[in-house]
Amino acid sequence: METRQITFIGGGNMAQALIGGLLSAGHPASQLRVADPSNEQRRYIEAQFDLATFEDNQRSVNGSQAVVLAVKPQLINEVLDGLRGALDDQTVVISVAAGTTLDALTSGLGSDVMAVRAMPNTPALYQAGISGMVANASCDAHARQLAETILRAAGEVVWVNHEAQMDAVTAVSGSGPAYYFAFTEHLAEAGARAGLPPEVAIKLARQTAIGAGRMLEESEFDAAELRRRVTSPGGTTEAALKNFAASKMANMIERAVEAAVKRGRELGAN
Repeated sequence: METRQITFIGGGNMAQALIGGLLSAGHPASQLRVADPSNEQRRYIEAQFDLATFEDNQRSVNGSQAVVLAVKPQLINEVLDGLRGALDDQTVVISVAAGTTLDALTSGLGSDVMAVRAMPNTPALYQAGISGMVANASCDAHARQLAETILRAAGEVVWVNHEAQMDAVTAVSGSGPAYYFAFTEHLAEAGARAGLPPEVAIKLARQTAIGAGRMLEESEFDAAELRRRVTSPGGTTEAALKNFAASKMANMIERAVEAAVKRGRELGAN
């Protein structure tokens, strides 16, 4: 891995996931920094990862080639105000703060800043996430590659061409884990109502979700083909899937994603 100094503003779960992934990929701890206002959080980061930590954001970014903003959205304006003028013109700024737009980043840091907006999801905490990313026009190929390297530390990465598409990214992958959790929850409940002991139904539903995910990851076939391959004509799976179709499951999922997209646009407008 090409070594670059990377500073994380905010030392919470997402920053820790990215730091852990970078360290596992061989990025030296000496080239990673964390700024956080909490003494307790800084001590934890130092003990967990053996990294340099800072209370002052401006000191932490000195000499950094990348700065990852991993703070709560309501704190982003304050953080940007504090960093304005402190960054090198070759520093790429990557925001993983939900709903923070590229315009917000350039308004806070200057119109020529190289800015990337990223939307990771919670499986990133296990290096199994996926991040949707979009860059502003100031980002060169090197800056984009550095941003991608950092986010790949927590899973897969996809780029979108237009920032407006980030609301759909949020609706599909950002919120998506909750959809699978809800399906697994309801599948276990249905199994219990069908006569299984609740703990057995939960274990069956949970491991089935894990196994299906593993098949999606490792199989050469897409989801549609995998579905066809486990559906025997006239069998139990076909009976269940016909019930899904009669209940307009596809339409229900489409409406759910549309609702999430709409809400994301509303939040971004506030």
